[in-house]
Amino acid sequence: MRAGGAGGRGGGGARARGGAGAAGGGGAGSGASAGSGPSRSGLGDPYFPRAGNGGYDVAHYDLDLAYDPGPHHLTGTATVTARATEDLPALNLDLWGLDVEKVTVDGTPARFGREGQELTVRPRTPLRRDATFRVTVRYSGSPVTVTDPDGSEEGWLRTADGALALGQPTGSMAWFPGNHHPSDKATYRLTLTVPQELRAVSNGEPDGEETRDGRRVQRWRVREPMASYLAVVAVGRYETHRTRTARGLPVHTAVDPEEREAGRRALARLPEVLEWAERRFGPYPFASAGAIVERPGDAGYALETQNRPVFPGAPDTGLLVHEIAHQWYGNSVSPASWRDMWLNEGFATYAEWLWQEEHGGDSAQQTFDALYDGTYFADAEANEAVWAFPPARPPGAAQISGVPVYQRGAMVLHRIRQTVGDDAFDALLRGWARRHRHGTAGTADFTAYVEQQAPDHDFGTVWADWLHGTGKPARP
Repeated sequence: MRAGGAGGRGGGGARARGGAGAAGGGGAGSGASAGSGPSRSGLGDPYFPRAGNGGYDVAHYDLDLAYDPGPHHLTGTATVTARATEDLPALNLDLWGLDVEKVTVDGTPARFGREGQELTVRPRTPLRRDATFRVTVRYSGSPVTVTDPDGSEEGWLRTADGALALGQPTGSMAWFPGNHHPSDKATYRLTLTVPQELRAVSNGEPDGEETRDGRRVQRWRVREPMASYLAVVAVGRYETHRTRTARGLPVHTAVDPEEREAGRRALARLPEVLEWAERRFGPYPFASAGAIVERPGDAGYALETQNRPVFPGAPDTGLLVHEIAHQWYGNSVSPASWRDMWLNEGFATYAEWLWQEEHGGDSAQQTFDALYDGTYFADAEANEAVWAFPPARPPGAAQISGVPVYQRGAMVLHRIRQTVGDDAFDALLRGWARRHRHGTAGTADFTAYVEQQAPDHDFGTVWADWLHGTGKPARP
């Protein structure tokens, strides 16, 4: 979710952005499109057809990155461990900008070529189906900022004291080569070298730190599968803090010094929010939690980067709840394609409704009614935008994070709750997160799951009118 106009009343909670990535940015694994092959550019995602590449499934990324903010120079070595899903005389990786210096496959130099975001690698010996292989790419240059169809920015963003690398939905290809689509998840190891006076924060858990030749080297390891759009690198003069929740979950936070006091106050509620979310959604899906708080001018939106969401300034509690809910819905259960964004944002938005309901605010029914009656947002245009398109079918890439994806997506969940009752709905929320833990799923998977778990109820109107239908449905 990107902070903007989609969340709380008046637009303070969620990100209403809309598109993603100038070119594409995809992946291959279990959600890859049928018929995708190594010679085909992209997996045919509905909104980013050039995103991703067929013919292989990535298991692990080992990224060794060195960044100097002064000259804005990045040097990287990326080793991609993958399994061939078909015979591969060549394979493609997504990489935008940057100069490739050398490519090897299993230690042997390989020929390579560039065309747009595609890095085509030709191994000396063709790879056979089911073979596990390693592609190592050495590259360098000035990483670029990617402008999305809705005008927002991602990729490698320069900040007042360093940089912030964000990927939703395709910006990760601006700083490492990979299969950049949520359908291909992998584990990660990141080694980040920066000037000694700065810190480098990423996903997962700290894996060692040292000083080498007057520079700080920090390592991070992501042991659970992660979609590449959820990867983050934050370089700056952060104040870092490590603590644990009552049940022992490690919590790692990094706060820009200019946000020190407000950030500390806001993040003091993080353990409480995590414990509440576990009660509602099931066991926390990762080995650690945390947050990165940037200056508002350095990050234009909040984003649910795995383990460690990014906030543009100190978040209010609603935004904190939203991004923590994403750790279950969007991060552990990732979208099969970018058309399935409502499964991320609708769930996280509904989590805000549930928090308000349980903490002295409006009930979920009151929030639903305010949206339906056009009194939820402060202006009429935003209220009307709720009905602009079906949450399961945004009209284009510029709308995948539009208001209907968030608010009408949450309304779909409330209609399910109205249909099955509170206890069964709570079980559906936990069961969905459990069934697809660390995997990917799409809208058809979700509707089939709900019908399977509640076979005595009719969801025809919910799907036809609220999830897929155009216009404003009749009041239930």
